[in-house]
Amino acid sequence: MAPLVLIEHLVKVYPTFTRALDDISLDIGRGEFVVLIGLSGSGKSTLLRCINRLVEPTSGAVLFDGTDVTTMSGAELRKTRRRIGMIFQQFNLVRRSSVFANVLAGRLGYRSTWRTIASRPSPEDVELAFRNLERVGILDKAYARADALSGGQQQRVGIARALMQQPELMLADEPVASLDPATSHSVMKYLEEINRKDGITVVCSLHFLSLARRYGTRVIALKGGQVAFDGKPAEIDERRFRDIYGEDAVEVEIGPERTADATSYDEARRLAMATDPEHGLDPY
Repeated sequence: MAPLVLIEHLVKVYPTFTRALDDISLDIGRGEFVVLIGLSGSGKSTLLRCINRLVEPTSGAVLFDGTDVTTMSGAELRKTRRRIGMIFQQFNLVRRSSVFANVLAGRLGYRSTWRTIASRPSPEDVELAFRNLERVGILDKAYARADALSGGQQQRVGIARALMQQPELMLADEPVASLDPATSHSVMKYLEEINRKDGITVVCSLHFLSLARRYGTRVIALKGGQVAFDGKPAEIDERRFRDIYGEDAVEVEIGPERTADATSYDEARRLAMATDPEHGLDPY
């Protein structure tokens, strides 16, 4: 079966001459839960945003379901973006609007012009919005203002909004970076559910190796805009760990469970394993 996403020799150079992506080639199969890891500035967010063209690649190709996204424009690009959901680190909600209105915004790409102008969602869209709110456990918050919710609840609104697109691919850019440990797991479990139950392919960037090990079926590590590792989470051994995070691992971001800086591989490994379901130690 052809991959859902095929990335060929992707390069992104910003106007500041920063080479964020340096000749990256990857394929992502249908139904995978891919986690992107790496230190800050390694290219994770840029790679995600090149897939749906929120960031314009400098060169290379991104094929989604066999069609090159980088050559699309206008209606063709909008139609393709409808099939790709996006979850943001900072939630990107209209804070003064209701939760319900924010979730309905996920259907804008499907609504006719007159319905958009008149702000008149179809009965089908209304029903779908309520279903998705119930799915992420915040149906009771439907008419609350978005800015009255906690960070974890706002991120669940973001997931419900993305689900309104009924996407084939879900991109999540650091979705738990500002959340506490328990809330992080809660959000990640919703992404895991839509991956396993709905068959939606998920590509999620994370700082935390422990979360990557717990939820990813595949881990891709970026370093300096290049792929430093691509494989199963359990395959990240000491050598690969140091390849990704550096010899001293001073900035290693093991996960929200840590209580002190983990500067040694052994300590990092111990903390990463703390949420590995194979060992039955996931506290959440």
